[in-house]
Parts: sequence; C-alpha cells; structure tokens
Amino acid sequence: MALMPVSDALAAVLAGAEPLPEQMVSLDEAHHRVLAHDVAARRTQPPQAMSAMDGYAVRAADAARIDAKLTVIGEVAAGRPFAQAVGAGEAVRIFTGGVVPEGADAVVIQEDTVADGNSVTIREAAIVGRHIRPAGVDFREGEVLLRKGNRLTERDLSLAAAMNYPHLAVCRRPKVAILATGDELVMPGTTPGHGQIVYSNGYALHALARSEGAETIDLGVAADTLAATAAGIRRARESGADILITTGGASVGDHDLVQQALKDEGTAMSFWKIAMRPGKPMMHGRLGAMRAVGLPGNPVSSYVCAFLFMVPLIRALSGRSVIHHRRERAVLGKDLGANDQREDYLRARLELRDDGTQIALPVNHQDSSLLANLAAAQVLLVRPPFAPKAEAGSPCEVLRLPA
Repeated sequence: MALMPVSDALAAVLAGAEPLPEQMVSLDEAHHRVLAHDVAARRTQPPQAMSAMDGYAVRAADAARIDAKLTVIGEVAAGRPFAQAVGAGEAVRIFTGGVVPEGADAVVIQEDTVADGNSVTIREAAIVGRHIRPAGVDFREGEVLLRKGNRLTERDLSLAAAMNYPHLAVCRRPKVAILATGDELVMPGTTPGHGQIVYSNGYALHALARSEGAETIDLGVAADTLAATAAGIRRARESGADILITTGGASVGDHDLVQQALKDEGTAMSFWKIAMRPGKPMMHGRLGAMRAVGLPGNPVSSYVCAFLFMVPLIRALSGRSVIHHRRERAVLGKDLGANDQREDYLRARLELRDDGTQIALPVNHQDSSLLANLAAAQVLLVRPPFAPKAEAGSPCEVLRLPA
C-alpha cells in the first residue's frame, strides 16, 4: 500500500465519527463533559435591580447635593426586601445584593455618608443608576448562554447553576481500550533482563485520552503471538470500547502481528502506512462499531500519532464543536534541510521574544525513541512533504502540545 497523506488518513479516522448518545448528569459530574444541546437561561439574573455595594438606597434628586440629610425608613439585606417605596427626603439602609426598593434610583456607598440615628447625611452626590445592578444585567430568561459542543469549564458550571440547571444533557464519554504488544516489555519498577525495555507508551496514551474526556480501559501487554493479540482485541470489544488503541506490532517484521490479528477478527482496514515522520507504520480500521487505531511501538511515534489522530477522534465522538488542533504561526530558530515525501512533525521548544514573536527551536535529535526530547518539547513543528530548505527566521507552523 502506498503511503497515505496525513490529511487523508485523518479524514479516514474521522469518517462517520458522530457524537455518542446523550445522558443527563448532575452539575457535580459535568466538569469537562460536552454539551449535547444549547442551554438557555431559565431565569433572569438578577431578577430585580440589586445593590452592588453597602450603603443607602436613595432618590438621586434628593441626594444630588453634598450635606443633604435624609430620613432612614428601613433596611434591606440580601434575601430580605423592603416592602415600602422610598419617598421624597427618604433613604433605606441597603447591603450588597439587596433588592433596590421601589422609588430609589441610586445607592450612595456607606463611606460617603454619615449616619446619625434615624437620619443620614450625604457626603458624595448621588448619580442615577450608580452602584445598582439592573435586572437582567447578567442574563435574561430564554437567552442561550452555553452552546452545544462546548466542553464545560468550571466557570460554565457556575453559569449553568445560576441559570437554574441542576442537571445537563451531555454526550457519553468515549471508551478507549489500550493494548500494548511486545515480548520485550516489562513494567516500570522491575529490572529489565537482557534485551528487555520498560513499558512507557501506555502511560502517556491513557493520560492523553483521559485529558480529552475519555474513559480508558487498560488491556495490558499482549505477547507477540497472533493468539494473544487477537485475544486482546476481543477483550476490547467485550468491554464496549468505542476506540481500540494498539501500540507496537504495527510495522513489517515477523513479530509485528497487529494488522493480521485485526484482519483475522474481521476488521475492515482503511489504511496502513502514512506519509509522516514519526509514525509511518500506523493503521486504522473498523471492527463493527469499534474503531481500531494501530500506533507504532516507538514511544515518540506512538505519542505523536495519538496526539494527531486519537485526540481528534475522541473529540468527534464526544460531540466537541472544535475537533482539530489549531496551528499557530512561529519563526524558525535554526536552519532546516529540505524534506522528502513525508510530512514531518519535529519536536521543538518554543521561545517568546519581547515583541511577541514565537521562535520554534527543533531539538537536536529527532529519533523516535527519544522520550527526554519529547518531554522537553512544547510544540510539534510541522513541515509539509517536499518542503524546501528553510533558513532561521523563516515563518513556520506549530502545534502546541498539552502542558
């Protein structure tokens, strides 16, 4: 199979990826969930004009001059309105959040008054509307404030609560099953034998998937046999996974068995091998309702491919309105040679000049096994296929990695 362009591969991964069914969750469970519908306010906020400060509610015409003396006829606290109207020459003691009584059209703050028994002397002239929050200044009943496809922040939850929603309709979280393959892999904390390496890919993949709102299922490490690999694939289906992510066994060696195991289980493969670096031996297919994404075993390749393909797929299934990574403009910090037919994703650090220009500095060694360089990078510097030589100072595009 010829190398597939990255854009075509991403289109294949996202083909038919519709938001998963909705479910109702409490506000306590809604953080970082994705709204299934627009949300309109059920009430007006504030429902009446309210004081923004502690002070006195007055008629501005009565308190327009300094040393005006008014009769205090009552008090308003938050949640305890005053039933009477404010008449000529009168004032009402009011506290922050208190409903402005009928007749009053200004609040004079406490610091600008002198109280004396049942009267108050004004030391700062009142202005109509000052220190009053008008009814509906925040939002009005029926106003759509939260949109379908939004991933809810903590600020959104506060807004939803103020709009009088105890529950929200959100899309179900995608379930991502992660299966590693390789006889050479041992768990962190053990002593690797001769020829063995410590398993690391899954920790990044689980964290990345969870950070995007997915539930993850750890299928462990399968031995390098068709039977073990196929058994892991079946466990993913039995677990109800929406996405199966495999890591390792995606290349062309005698022990790279993932593609064959997927085919044996009935997977319809859409591609294998992409025109990108790192990550050429990546594959994708459908096994019933489950989407399978086979990542390379090299840890940098595994992570970069997961970032570029798994993340948008999770977002699409989650119902997110923004699916694709946003490319940012930057300037090369060093010379780069011409590129071949593969799209490059160079690990790079990002520096900010005083004038706001972003400088992308590719790390010196781009080998797909070098995790220290990946951890130190802030961005992926994107170089198109057949890009010509580029000098330091030339414009470039970067994808910001999760912080």
